[in-house]
Amino acid sequence: MRAHEAGALHGDLGQRGPAWLRTPHDVNALVPQLWPRTVSRAEAGHLEIGGVSVAALAEQYGTPAYLLDEDDLRSRCRDFVSAFAEADVFYAGKSFLCKAVVRVIEEEGLFLDVCSGGELAVALAAGFPAERMGFHGNNKSVSELTRALDAGVGRIIVDSFQEIDRLTALAAEKQQKPQVLVRVTVGVEAHTHEFIATAHEDQKFGFSLAGGAAFQAAIKILDEDVLELRGLHSHIGSQIFDTNGFEVAARRVLELQAQIRDARGVELPDLDLGGGFGIAYTTQDDPSSAGDLAKRINKIVESECELASLRKPKLSIEPGRAIVGPSVLTLYEIGTVKDVDGIRTYVSVDGGMSDNIRTALYDASYSATIAGRASAAEPILARVVGKHCESGDIVVKDEFLPADVQPGDLLAVPGTGAYCRSMASNYNHVPRPPVVAVRDGASRVIVRRETEDDLLALDVG
Repeated sequence: MRAHEAGALHGDLGQRGPAWLRTPHDVNALVPQLWPRTVSRAEAGHLEIGGVSVAALAEQYGTPAYLLDEDDLRSRCRDFVSAFAEADVFYAGKSFLCKAVVRVIEEEGLFLDVCSGGELAVALAAGFPAERMGFHGNNKSVSELTRALDAGVGRIIVDSFQEIDRLTALAAEKQQKPQVLVRVTVGVEAHTHEFIATAHEDQKFGFSLAGGAAFQAAIKILDEDVLELRGLHSHIGSQIFDTNGFEVAARRVLELQAQIRDARGVELPDLDLGGGFGIAYTTQDDPSSAGDLAKRINKIVESECELASLRKPKLSIEPGRAIVGPSVLTLYEIGTVKDVDGIRTYVSVDGGMSDNIRTALYDASYSATIAGRASAAEPILARVVGKHCESGDIVVKDEFLPADVQPGDLLAVPGTGAYCRSMASNYNHVPRPPVVAVRDGASRVIVRRETEDDLLALDVG
């Protein structure tokens, strides 16, 4: 938003800005869909998560800190496993991965998707069964593929002809026959409430469907008979609320599967439709439940299989954000409140783009609330910004906060479980925050706060 637009929005909410910002809301209210399931506001006005006051957590662990609601995480795992009872649910580790989360994923009966040697190392260090893993990536190295084979990773999603050759040579050398899926670029791109069904094969991932590369890749694997081709894989985007994109993708992938059957007499047993299911970051987001997603996606696959005269394959999905995203909030302390000539109020916190790059990188929207107390003050439209030397260091673009917001207040930002810690950096040499799991009135650090000693340990000059 440009400065003059922001000024008009600040002064006259009746005509400008998105609908959710035109009417000031109760700054003490919590919209349930935005917050982890155990979060509530106590009578004294402070937030509690997992039965623990955020003020107590700030006192014990400092700020900023990622607070993970373990009961929320587990319940979302169970929701997906229960709803997709006939499918394999792969947790997308790229959204957030650490050993404690890996153990939760295993205990709740999910599979695990990794996409780098580092993610594979974390999973193995946590004791996750390799046969329940899938390995993604558009440029897997020989060493990564070797480690995957040595560990016994359950399936590898191949992404290029060079990778097929690479993996075939390694498998022949090791006298193994690893299971693989071919990643297909289906010409569908879906994000939030929109999807586009054509002209989106210009990307680094997968084999082109329209150009015939996906068919050629499948035939190559079948004819060489070194790798075991289990099925096809499709991923159409992120933060998706509209299942129409999955319908188009499923139809195109299953048409390819029918082509493969007609060419080689093989009906592939597996179909992976990826992930990308959306979550609520603001009150305007209306995500589907796991149950609703399962009903619609299963119906789509059954219908498309019937049209293509195919047996229904074993379905896999890959939720990451939809599981861990809502389970985490980030807790900050406010350091500076600055009113800029009546144009905008800037509220600066002790973190920023180093712990949440998504606003700067994707223009993502977030919500926020004062977390350490209630307030009877009138709401003002504010922008929550970080401490970094970047004008684009924005955490929450626009949010109503109480007019008496002040230094020392705690501020909570929900929906930060996915891609915030995973994409965190040390920009300006700021140490990354800890991840604190909270459950049943108790808390524990599952990823410790970085220190300046950690930063200096890598500097060997």
